Amino acid sequence: MSTSKKSPALPSAPAALVQDIARPLVTVDVVVFSLIDEALQVLLVQRPRQGSEPFPGQWALPGGFVDVLLDDDLRACALRKLREKTAVESPYLEQLGSWGGRLRDPRGWSVTQVYFALLPWASLQPRKGANAADVRWFPVDAAGVTLADDSLAFDHGQILAAAVKRLRSKVEYTSLPAFLLPEPFTLPQLQRVYEIVLGRPVDKSAFRTRALAAPDFLEEVGPQATGAPRSPMGYRLVNRQQPVTFPRTFQSRS
Repeated sequence: MSTSKKSPALPSAPAALVQDIARPLVTVDVVVFSLIDEALQVLLVQRPRQGSEPFPGQWALPGGFVDVLLDDDLRACALRKLREKTAVESPYLEQLGSWGGRLRDPRGWSVTQVYFALLPWASLQPRKGANAADVRWFPVDAAGVTLADDSLAFDHGQILAAAVKRLRSKVEYTSLPAFLLPEPFTLPQLQRVYEIVLGRPVDKSAFRTRALAAPDFLEEVGPQATGAPRSPMGYRLVNRQQPVTFPRTFQSRS
């Protein structure tokens, strides 16, 4: 009579062994964009000059360590650190990606989850908090940002460049630039924001048609007094927490 052999059970890892595994530092960073003086700008915090913190006095993205007692998830950590370091509240956050490595933080192997936010400048009054020495807006240029990559702390120059690239690619087919405008706004104002972020002109007729035809994008709030002979219609977003996706990209002005 033949007997079947049972596969031996795999041993489970002892709890003590799991606890002895070295863990990376875990942080969350936020890239905050706004439109100031007709230019795309990013909010940066200055790291403290005193104490043992790395990169003293250098500019960085707002962020910090995950607190397992305070943060239910990564998004909650991002909102908390943004509030603590800049006093800014954002209704919209989008995950950008993760960066990790042995050399990005002199304190040890670290990984960060990065978000980006878009906010109207008129609604913002950022102020320094927590261990930030200062908080300030910096203009973003065609190459990414006016600051050189190596002038930002950690690898935040690379992260910022990736955020600018992601934003400009999504501008082609989403309503994200509208998040940079205070409400109400007019269609010419909205088109101008698209052109600033894209860095190129957009066809007026095609833009107007696309914006007004998009479902769940804009709702009328009445004519706006702008000093023009004919008052343009004012609009606001149907939803400021979720961008609308367009079926086609915007055309350049001929």
